[in-house]
Formats: sequence, C-alpha cells, structure tokens
Amino acid sequence: MYTLCKLFLAALSLTTLVGAHHPSHAHSRHGRTAGHRQSTNKIYTFQDFYQGEDFINDWDFFTGSDPTSGNVNYQSKLEAQSKGLAYVNDCDNSTVLAVDSTSAVAPGSNRDSAHITSQKSYNGGLFVIDTSNMPVGCSTWPTGEINIVEGVNNQVTNQMTLHSGTSQSCTIAKSGVSADLSTGQVLGTDCYSTGNADAGCSVEDADTNSFGYGFNNAGGGVIALLWDTSSGMSVWHFAHSEIPVDLTAQTPNPSTWGTPAGFWFAQSCDISANFYDHQMTEYNNPSFFPGRTTQAFGC
Repeated sequence: MYTLCKLFLAALSLTTLVGAHHPSHAHSRHGRTAGHRQSTNKIYTFQDFYQGEDFINDWDFFTGSDPTSGNVNYQSKLEAQSKGLAYVNDCDNSTVLAVDSTSAVAPGSNRDSAHITSQKSYNGGLFVIDTSNMPVGCSTWPTGEINIVEGVNNQVTNQMTLHSGTSQSCTIAKSGVSADLSTGQVLGTDCYSTGNADAGCSVEDADTNSFGYGFNNAGGGVIALLWDTSSGMSVWHFAHSEIPVDLTAQTPNPSTWGTPAGFWFAQSCDISANFYDHQMTEYNNPSFFPGRTTQAFGC
C-alpha cells in the first residue's frame, strides 16, 4: 500500500518544479569534471502539485497487462474505488493505493491492484514525493524506469536504479569516483539492457529507514529526484523531521541539500538521449524482478 501525501514538480503530495534558471549572481562551483557533481544554485519555478483527489482525477488508471509479468489485475478507476484500492483519507487528505490483500487467491492467479500514471510527460526538473507508507513484505516490488524507489520483499534499504533500454550510452562508475557524488553504494554499472539482463544501474541507500518497514515505521518521508540533463540524476531521501526548510517553503534549492543518496553523472550517461517524455507512475503489484528473489530478504 502506498499512502501518498503530496507530489510536486520542482516535488505524493507530488510537486513538480521545472523551468530551472540561474539568477544573475549565480555561478557553478564545480566544472563538469569527472568526480564532481555540478552545483549551480538553480531556481526552480513551481509547475504541478498533486494531493488528495488530484491523484484520482488527474492521473490515468492503467488497466492493461502488467509489463513486468506480475500476477496482477490492474483495476479501472471505478473498480479500484469500489474495492477500496484507491481512495483519499479524509483525515489528512492523503491518497491511498493498495493491493487486494484480503481475498483468497489460488497459486498462480492474479490479485487486484491499482496502477496510476500522470497525464503529463516530462523531460527534466525537480520531482518531490511525500509519502507516509510504501508496500512492504513478500512479493512487493515498488519500481519504475527512473526508479527513485525500488526493492523487493523485506529488503531494508532503497535501491535507486536507472534503466536506459538497449542504448549503451548510459553507465555509472563503481569505483574511483569522488565520495561527494553520493552516499550510496553502486551495485550495477550498466544502465542498459542486453538480452535477458535488465537489472539497470543501481545505487543502494545506506539508510535503513529508506525502504520497507523501516521507512513506514519512521513515519515515511520525502524523496526528491533532480533530473538535470547537463549534470545528471540525483536522488535524496529525507525523514519528515529533516526536510530542508527551502523545500517546505516550496522554494527548493537542491545545491544546499548536501550529498544525495544516489547520483548518475551526465559524463557517463547521456541523460537527454536516454530519458525523455517520461510519465510519473505509482502502482502496487507483485512482479518479475531480475535475479532469484523468491526466497530473498526473508521470503
């Protein structure tokens, strides 16, 4: 179950901030040299904000076959609402997306679930999601193509991952990289897919409250993605007690947030060539995850 508080694009709540520009006095503290993130003091303008009924009314409910071969029946908006799989919590105006966890389902059969996708597509910006709960336990796999949240079963740390399809113009260095790039551990270096290999390039968050039970027991948190075609992809995770003041004020300045948990450098990954016209998606389902995971992480 996802409980989405809000989302905006600068940051579910979901906010989206795009149209970054430089104030006249701003300058780059680091050039685009290997081993450094580009810090630009960009100003982000508020573009989209989603909260409560926005996720129900302004996003599309996907009802097709699961693209990751999961045992799931994605429900329409009316079906999901009638079955209690998509609703708004009147107490705090948060949006809840859930999997049917009460029905008896025969082995190999599918469970009903909700899968929503934004009607708008994006080519960069700052995306911030505020959520109090994420799916946990055996058979769960929160994920996407720019995976700001990914993991399976009872995994305790978030595994942020990029998937660039068959293009081999996106990689991430595993060693010999300056420590100021990210606080996470690089797990896979090839972001592209070859044959049946589709694990992508992952960075594991060191924070045990970044995923699953730890995340939920901590009351959730905020996850921010900075998608910058000139510098790269950066992902931060903040507990609710540690959200930057500028983010709370909806005037975010990522250059002041410190080292991200995950970073993919534009010098080794052609961001604009591999990631474009993306929609945002939230869903709950048991799916196929690369590798042998049936008995992994306590399951």
